[in-house]
Amino acid sequence: MPPSARYVRSVAAGTLALIVAAALAVGLAAGPLAGLLTMSGSVLLLYVHHVRNLCRLAAWAQEPVGTPPPHGAGTWHYAFAGLARRARVGDEAREQLSVALERFREASEAMPDGVMYLSASDQIEWINTTAGQHFGLDASRDQGAPVTTLVREPEFVRLLGRRDGTEPAILRSGRRPGLTLLVQAVPFGDGQKMIVSRDISQLEKLETMRRDFIANVSHELRTPLTVVIGFLETLIDAHEDLEPAEAMRYLRLAFDQSWRMQSLIEDLLTLSALETGAPAAVEEKIAVGPLLADIARDTELLSGGRHEVSLVVAEGSENALLLGSGKELRSAFANLASNAVRYTPGGGRIRLVWRRAGSGAEFAVEDTGIGIEARHLPRLTERFYRIDRGRSRETGGTGLGLAIVKHILSRHDAQLHIESEYGKGSRFSARFPAARLARDRSALRN
Repeated sequence: MPPSARYVRSVAAGTLALIVAAALAVGLAAGPLAGLLTMSGSVLLLYVHHVRNLCRLAAWAQEPVGTPPPHGAGTWHYAFAGLARRARVGDEAREQLSVALERFREASEAMPDGVMYLSASDQIEWINTTAGQHFGLDASRDQGAPVTTLVREPEFVRLLGRRDGTEPAILRSGRRPGLTLLVQAVPFGDGQKMIVSRDISQLEKLETMRRDFIANVSHELRTPLTVVIGFLETLIDAHEDLEPAEAMRYLRLAFDQSWRMQSLIEDLLTLSALETGAPAAVEEKIAVGPLLADIARDTELLSGGRHEVSLVVAEGSENALLLGSGKELRSAFANLASNAVRYTPGGGRIRLVWRRAGSGAEFAVEDTGIGIEARHLPRLTERFYRIDRGRSRETGGTGLGLAIVKHILSRHDAQLHIESEYGKGSRFSARFPAARLARDRSALRN
């Protein structure tokens, strides 16, 4: 028996013994009737005392949670003190549960995945912000509503109807085009479900890019490889019947295609190194004037006199210095210049420009070439994206040049800007922030 029950019993027994003793004493002194009246009155007073405290207890039970218990005397004081202790422990437990629940909600809100709790009848009990964004729901407005009346995608309804709910489903949102969700229903409790959603739009896009990349690489390598094999088969089968000049022509054509494959592989390796975060080359202080002069000479040689090539360095920028990898920046600048040569008809003009741009600087290649339609501009830096595949192959392009340029500039905190008008020419510019400019050796050290 617990100590509290023993205490109540002992007090009750002591009180009863006291009443009996008092009644006996009065009976002996004043007669049996007086003793009986004394006992009856004592029991009646005790009854009133208990009824009064029971009423106080009943009234307290109707008060709001947290109201202190009433005070009493005797065993009721002991009982009320026990209730006060229990109420205090309950308050502390509720406070702890409230804090734990708040932390759980904060953690659920911070999750990158969407979380939604459904009742056994698929009514929304709680959702976090991410789930609201994924399914187009509002936590305060839609709580308690059947989820299937708000999210009506057939695949989602089928997911809720599964008994095991362990197999996730791919859900393409009808409300937000381009949003793809990986959704899983996890049963718990008494028929309840936890819906977990994850945005896999970017992963799906990357997977599509990977498939396209493999297909493009295979296609780009298969075409020259087929030509090389064809020429070699011709030379092997009919070498005795071929004139030396004709055999040499086949060999040169095979060499050109082999060189094209080598260029493609080198560009792929370069792009792979840039995309996988290869360590940047040791930065140096590059004299922009001599670098651009070399690129201008290479551009004239590539043009073969078919274009008017000019180099324009803004006044006050003749001794400009750029911080970065000379090899990478030369590759990016030369790539932009060679593109201008490829896509500018003979007699056109090509300008290489270096000038200040705000607090930074800009290298630009301007041409009077064939230009680019506006719909193609956002995709020009994608790997293997070509406006005219046939023309690109004729000019020796691999379809990777601008992708390489974009990554090189990104490693140098610069941005590639493209302006073009179909039939009138293009302007490709690399814009560098002020942090990439230096005027003397002390700037490099600082």
